[in-house]
Amino acid sequence: MAKEQKTETYAEVVQKLEEVVMRLETGKLSLEDSLQAFEEGIGLVRRGEALLGEAEKRIEQLLEAGGELKAVPLELPPTGPQGGSPAARPAQRTPAPHAPTPPPPEDDDVPF
Repeated sequence: MAKEQKTETYAEVVQKLEEVVMRLETGKLSLEDSLQAFEEGIGLVRRGEALLGEAEKRIEQLLEAGGELKAVPLELPPTGPQGGSPAARPAQRTPAPHAPTPPPPEDDDVPF
């Protein structure tokens, strides 16, 4: 019987890459082992990029407009509190009339 070739999922590639990074971050690998782990990591990054590219092509093929294929870029929501359009950001609550207004942040404050 022929053995089926299992295709790696993107999540599996990311998991393997995280494991490689953890091995490298220990600092306990020899130079040769570090180079091999680095090469393995580069290969995993390339496989992950290829999987994402394939997914993007499939999405483009699935989106139709007026009977014709139309490539529509995938728009991700903003990652920061200030990014994106107002429609993409959640509505901000206004404080109740009896609540004190918080002071404005200082320039050197980091929002963590």
